[in-house]
Amino acid sequence: MPSVLPSFSIAHQLAKRQVGRILRRSRELSTWPNERLEVHAQTSRQRLARERMQPGWFPWGFRQRREISQATVNELFALVRVVGERELGLAHHPVQLLGGLVMARGGLAEMQTGEGKTLTATLAASLHGLCGRGCHVITVNDYLTQRDAERMGPIYRRLGLSVGVIVAESSPDERRQAYRCDITYVTGREVGFDFLRDRLMWGANAQRHGRVFEKNDNAGPVQRPLHFALVDEADSVLIDDAGTPLIIALPEEADEKQRELLAWSRETALSLQPGVDFLWKQEQRDAHLTETGCRRILPRAWPAAIRGSTQEEVYHAVEQGLRAERFFLRDRDYLINEQGEVAIIDEGTGRLLEGRRWQGGLHQAIEWKEGVELSAEMGEGARITVQGYFRRYQVLAGMTGTATPARRELSRFYRLPVVVIPTHQPSRREVWTPRVFADGAARLQGLVVEIRRLLSRGRSVLIGTPSVEASQRLAEGLRSGGIEVTLLNATRHADEARIVAEAGQPGRVTIATNMAGRGTDIHLAESVRTAGGLHVIATEMHSSERIDRQLFGRAARQGDPGSCQFLLSLEDEILHHLPPAKRARLLRTAGRMATGELPAGWFRLFKRIQRSLEAKAAKSRAQLARGEEQRRKTAKMLGLDVCLEFID
Repeated sequence: MPSVLPSFSIAHQLAKRQVGRILRRSRELSTWPNERLEVHAQTSRQRLARERMQPGWFPWGFRQRREISQATVNELFALVRVVGERELGLAHHPVQLLGGLVMARGGLAEMQTGEGKTLTATLAASLHGLCGRGCHVITVNDYLTQRDAERMGPIYRRLGLSVGVIVAESSPDERRQAYRCDITYVTGREVGFDFLRDRLMWGANAQRHGRVFEKNDNAGPVQRPLHFALVDEADSVLIDDAGTPLIIALPEEADEKQRELLAWSRETALSLQPGVDFLWKQEQRDAHLTETGCRRILPRAWPAAIRGSTQEEVYHAVEQGLRAERFFLRDRDYLINEQGEVAIIDEGTGRLLEGRRWQGGLHQAIEWKEGVELSAEMGEGARITVQGYFRRYQVLAGMTGTATPARRELSRFYRLPVVVIPTHQPSRREVWTPRVFADGAARLQGLVVEIRRLLSRGRSVLIGTPSVEASQRLAEGLRSGGIEVTLLNATRHADEARIVAEAGQPGRVTIATNMAGRGTDIHLAESVRTAGGLHVIATEMHSSERIDRQLFGRAARQGDPGSCQFLLSLEDEILHHLPPAKRARLLRTAGRMATGELPAGWFRLFKRIQRSLEAKAAKSRAQLARGEEQRRKTAKMLGLDVCLEFID
């Protein structure tokens, strides 16, 4: 598959003509009564079951597999458009039809925030749902899973399609029933772990790993063969989540040896000196003992319970203790939830990663540091990378507002070409010149002045922060400056949709952790729209440009006015990825130049660091994917069970 799209201008013109045919046909179908439309949907289902591929009908030529004729696609899209207008009062716009065409054939549609991706998804989902082989609509959290299925359900039911929903609490029987529906709404995490659980239950190692299930389930795998997946917020699911493999963990009981080792290794780690006893890599948040450090550890008095441990086990425990102490911070990387457990915070979204755990003893080291109940170490029962799982679908499609920066990676690992869809209304977003301050105190002062100026004009303000800790610190600073704020972070996950939806009210200042509330529309009050719309401020630059673009995409949606701006400081977390000596020189230079705001040219430094971090993260994901591919080839060579064959 080509990494770039051939003759995009010609292809775009051909696609526009196809959209015109769909619009004309929808006007004809709009005169039909509901009963006739329902009969027509059933006829379309029968036709789709019969049709075979007609390669190359669509100018992008995404997939050379069994396909559906262009005439059938046009007819079905027109039908879905009419049903959407009758059931929801929402007729698909021409650009939404274009996005649906891209996704129906296995492409990734880049649609700007607020362009109605949820409604657009009904086109491709209905097409593949009527094929009778199953359609998975992948979302980023359980809230969006339930919300989107409920909102779009009337369209599917009018077409005679069944809709299933899977959330974290769903039982195996509920999951099996949901996967047997024509269209299944589910998160990427749940669908991936269901695949792994099916492998453990029904694969060659079922008897050995049967203990991960509460009871023996003889009803068969919960999933059907993987036919079509439509991934919402595809950059988050396919790129951000791809840095960590999906692992089914097997609990191993904690014993006194583990407790003694954790206590001793933390005490030892706190006594070591950086640069002498250990070296660290800030980007990977990793620490390695030097020869000097190893020599310091060996003579120390070892507790009786761990004297049977090998030197390698002890070194590893100390290194995990170093990582827990120096690189993983409470309210930034994790928090202590209501159950008193260590809950991981997703760096990209600020949401809690329910059920996720750090491996290799790191999770237990952090629990010991925080003084919470020690959980059992987890062994590995089954694993698969995000890339490895989603490549198993016969047809993979997606949609997001920020795919272009990752288009090479999406093409390389998922064979997903990115197509930029134009906006329904011309964009009115203003990007203001970035501002850089010498330190956080100067940035806070500038932020207070800027917010007061915006509020006096009747606008609303949304402020993005990189972590829970930063959002709480900023909220306290603004409140001390006399500004009332609404705080949204991972500690208020249940309220995030409501808080984000109300962020467009006059005089409202909302602080959000990165992309908390992603997928929720911000409704502008008319007075705010007249005053200039929502203004979005990024107080720190994220390690990925896509996350920054998603935050700025909150402003000026669907032709509304709006603006966005960076307000950065030399104390921001992203600069900690520089070597300490270089960072110290920069701070000294800045101190000589100014005590408050710095020249705009300093912004280039942040962009260089961001590009470097993006490249390193992409390299890490590539290594993870290559490692899985190598394991798969090795297992195949040895004749081991590497893939569960499903029986429909």
